[in-house]
Amino acid sequence: MSYAVIKTGGKQYRVQQGDVLRVELLTAEEGASIQFDQVLLVGTGESVTVGAPLVAGATVTATVRKHGRADKVRIVKFRRRKHFRKQQGHRQHFTEVEITGIAG
Repeated sequence: MSYAVIKTGGKQYRVQQGDVLRVELLTAEEGASIQFDQVLLVGTGESVTVGAPLVAGATVTATVRKHGRADKVRIVKFRRRKHFRKQQGHRQHFTEVEITGIAG
């Protein structure tokens, strides 16, 4: 089974064919096919190809399953004895993709 390490949204992911993962929001329609061309490493069985920094000609294809927003994260700033309390919430947008193929 081959695997790859891709970079998208400032993060790196180790992926195999059939994996479903949540990445930072991408501008693609649901059901559309996308390609990740920033491939840092490709491994097939015992052979591993490491890029410097990217593997030349390697691509990972994926299908967009859905877009959404993650659970709310609460941000609380508090100073004791100073009558200061501040609260804020944040929900990060994501795109859920399914890896369909690794080439290269």
